[in-house]
Amino acid sequence: MAEPRPLEGRRALVTGASRGIGAEVARAMARAGAAVALAARDRAALERVAGTIAAEGGRALVVPTDVADPAAVERMVAAAVDGLGGLDAAVNNAAGGGHPPTPLAEVGQEQFRGALAVSLESVFTCLRFELPAMLGSGGGAIVNMGSTAGLEAVGGLAGYVSAKHGVVGLTKVAALDYAGQGVRVNAIAPGPILTGGLEAAGEELQRQAGMAMPMRRVGTPAEVAAAAVWLCSDQASFVTGAILTVDGGKLAGSPPFAR
Repeated sequence: MAEPRPLEGRRALVTGASRGIGAEVARAMARAGAAVALAARDRAALERVAGTIAAEGGRALVVPTDVADPAAVERMVAAAVDGLGGLDAAVNNAAGGGHPPTPLAEVGQEQFRGALAVSLESVFTCLRFELPAMLGSGGGAIVNMGSTAGLEAVGGLAGYVSAKHGVVGLTKVAALDYAGQGVRVNAIAPGPILTGGLEAAGEELQRQAGMAMPMRRVGTPAEVAAAAVWLCSDQASFVTGAILTVDGGKLAGSPPFAR
């Protein structure tokens, strides 16, 4: 039985596509039938992701981009539209900047601004250019990558938490502004996911992180990618302005006391 291809014929853009969740989202969208433009700063890493997509019979366009630079983002969207023939879907996954866990009064001004510039302002900039491109293609769907830290604060992470709360707000505003024009805008809020940072932390910390979740494990990039594909597909055609948690039950509340 052939694998379903809910994005057959779509043209998609994924930022932060060089590794981790972004790379897996790009591969999943290609498997679902989309031609995908891959954006990040690391051209070599993007070429590797594009190679895996091509090896599976998909189509990928490499667009090296620093999303913190508005002019570069404008060029990125134009390159995706030119290279793919239009834009029907986008996943704004790129993030960065910020500071290690630090009490708020000890966070430097530039550290805080750095988190907002990459993890929040870049999402605004991407939306500002993606939305007109999608209107030009007759509509589409955008997914912003948030975090459970955008819905529930984490002590010591003033920059990251503020940025991700901002992503939630931007998502809802964009959804309201364009719901009547055929563009849906949603966000995903992942919990602990087995990507580079958690992989580098080692098996014991991974186990501890998993045991802190109601499902007793951490998530995988593929599970986040599946949610992104669904939100960009017609299966989610009446979903906009939503924040979809992919967190193993983390934000649902406290698990029952063990007997």
